[in-house]
Amino acid sequence: MNLKTKITKLHYTKDPKGVLFKLLKFCSIFYGIGSGLKNFLYDKKLIRPRRVDAYVISVGNFTTGGVGKTPVVAEIAKYFTGKGERTAIISRGYGGKLNNKKVNVISDGINLYYKADMAGDEPYWFAVNINMCAVLTCADRYKAAKYAVEKLGVTKIILDDAFQHRKFHRDLDIVLADSEKMFGNENLLPAGPLREGLEGFKRVNRLLIVSKNINHTKAEKLARIMEKKFLGRVACPNDSKPIKSARVGICKIEPDYVYNIISGEHLEKDTEITALSAIGQPEQFYNFLEKDYKIKETRTFDDHHQYSLTDLQNISGVIVTTEKDAVKLALLNKNNIYALKLRTVLDMETLLEE
Repeated sequence: MNLKTKITKLHYTKDPKGVLFKLLKFCSIFYGIGSGLKNFLYDKKLIRPRRVDAYVISVGNFTTGGVGKTPVVAEIAKYFTGKGERTAIISRGYGGKLNNKKVNVISDGINLYYKADMAGDEPYWFAVNINMCAVLTCADRYKAAKYAVEKLGVTKIILDDAFQHRKFHRDLDIVLADSEKMFGNENLLPAGPLREGLEGFKRVNRLLIVSKNINHTKAEKLARIMEKKFLGRVACPNDSKPIKSARVGICKIEPDYVYNIISGEHLEKDTEITALSAIGQPEQFYNFLEKDYKIKETRTFDDHHQYSLTDLQNISGVIVTTEKDAVKLALLNKNNIYALKLRTVLDMETLLEE
């Protein structure tokens, strides 16, 4: 078990102990000071976020790792483009080879300008899967949004993974939490998975419990619990006026079918496969596959891994991966690679209701 795997295991252990955790806990003090100072300056309006002439939605989370932001961002974008809104998704572009200090237009909604290795897996996936939606990457999300508004005529902007990016004003903050792992051991990085303290809930407009399961009973129960905690803890921060818009919802992400990433052919159930992934939380992906397929081996790489042919050495037969990984694996031009198509069930009208 490498160090990163050990740390991730500690993040989702209820009561972690040991020398490594104590060392990480000490480091968390300094992380918390930095994070807390930044939030204090913005909360007290000593620093003010910049604005653009568009309606801005942020989709983010409190923790590291994959929670399910990609399908939620995609569904919101499809909702707006379906209503004829000029929409853009803006991402940091992590994992891509492009210089993210400048604005990169991955797609203007019609033309695709970069492949997955340059754009990053998530921006590329957005670009090829959402019609009429612009996709831009830049570390400075404000700069990318300004470009989208002024050059592309965008009126709706969706920020991918930007809850902690407070430099840029948003009209709606949507935060996701995984129904299985929630907030882990509730410690700040690097001792735990939290990017900031849970006092950050006071900035949340919508909390989505993401259920990546076949049975959603647990998520529904958690949503009811969090509704009480969330509205009690968040709606009246510091005994201030209640935030009437705050609410909790559920996003159900379910397996749909498995298809060949080159031919589109569907894979028959009960086929023996090798499951391969490089995502934040791969366990649920493997659990989905176990239901209908015979997994002879799993191969897990670090999140945003850039694949090469050597990664597929000694793998015979069918390989099944995630759609996020598939956009990079497609560059290897192998005809034995399949991807799991997921179905997202989400009450969009309630989520975006003002």
